[in-house]
Amino acid sequence: MNPRIVNAEPLQGYKLFLKFTNGEKGIYDCSPLLNFGVFRELRDMSYFNKVKVVDGTIAWPNDQDICPDTLYIDAAKTANKGASPDRKDSGG
Repeated sequence: MNPRIVNAEPLQGYKLFLKFTNGEKGIYDCSPLLNFGVFRELRDMSYFNKVKVVDGTIAWPNDQDICPDTLYIDAAKTANKGASPDRKDSGG
């Protein structure tokens, strides 16, 4: 079983900065999902920013979620979110 999510922070460009239970960190790009079914709602950035960690994965208020194994396998591993040029401004 792959590590699960312990923290998720939205970034610009429909990306998420993720922290995993094994201490690794990564950036997951949600933009390829935005034209599919229930994920279309995520195109609204104010809604996208409502992402929460739920039971080791991520979810949004209207029950959209992504498999934690997919998040771990597909996330671009990084040292920290400051290394990403896509970091969301703190003024939000």
